[in-house]
Amino acid sequence: MFKLKNIVRNNILNLKPYSSARDEFSGDSSIFLDANENPFGKLNRYPDPYQKELKKILGTIKSINDENIFIGNGSDEIIDLVYRVFCTPKKNKAITFSPSYGMYDVSAEINEVELIKIPLNNSFQIDLHILKKYLENKNIKVIFICSPNNPTGNNINNIEWILENFNGIVVVDEAYIDFSFVDSFITKITKYPNLIVLQTLSKAWGLAAARVGMGFASKEIISILNKVKPPYNISELNQHAAIDALENYDSFKKTKAIIIEQKNWLVKNLSTLKFVKKIFPSDANFILVETTNAIKIYNYLVENKIITRNRHMVVNNCIRITIGTKKENIQLFDVLKKLQNEENIIY
Repeated sequence: MFKLKNIVRNNILNLKPYSSARDEFSGDSSIFLDANENPFGKLNRYPDPYQKELKKILGTIKSINDENIFIGNGSDEIIDLVYRVFCTPKKNKAITFSPSYGMYDVSAEINEVELIKIPLNNSFQIDLHILKKYLENKNIKVIFICSPNNPTGNNINNIEWILENFNGIVVVDEAYIDFSFVDSFITKITKYPNLIVLQTLSKAWGLAAARVGMGFASKEIISILNKVKPPYNISELNQHAAIDALENYDSFKKTKAIIIEQKNWLVKNLSTLKFVKKIFPSDANFILVETTNAIKIYNYLVENKIITRNRHMVVNNCIRITIGTKKENIQLFDVLKKLQNEENIIY
């Protein structure tokens, strides 16, 4: 049976968090002389350390209580905090699946946590027969699952089975969930006390520059994350940028619909090219394209000032293409058609 206190590092359980000036006062006031701020300027005051206004709007949109929301400086901050809260360096381990998002690896190395990478099967799904061999290892504290997955683009199956059969933390990274037609695991956090769901405003909401990530979990887990985070981890500017975007829901729906429409157009047209062997099904705002010669195709696009992501070292001969505007997508396709007419070496 999952018990949170058995998963959290003892030093984190006993940690007395930093108490900022804004922690010690709540309410309305016109004169603030408590935080050693400059009394002059437009950005002279520290931001709300708990992003209450932003969480209130998010709670309404996501149909979730504010106490179940954590705001991070991008999802990357939350990934790092998960390692620091649950994994003792050089002792505990975590699991992820390959290929997947690279920051699970980087944060594991920074925190001196061994990351076990289990290869996905030929359908880019989790092989439960392999995973089962690890689930009884008490030193494994966290499993990271990216769904829809990056760079493959597909939703991952059997996540609930893992939640029910693993007594550690399961992090479901839903950075691309807004482009998917499956339900978010946010609806499952009351059912599974070991679940943390990550989302972001960087993708479908168009706020990559603002670095606003979201974690959804039990109030007990959120409370521990709040103990460990820096006191003012989200700037006032970025909080307001997030609020402005969330309040413009119609714009969000419109741009998302355009991206999905353009993805379908790009898949249809790229499929006509002779050097495109396969386009993998995608529930994200990108497509993974298997080609006859990824390196040469990638370099040709670079020469034409079009930058894609060469994933050849991760998935053989594959390029990952983010869905752009209609104009950008047409230009990409025209360049690739030109390549097809000029080069035989790619076949």
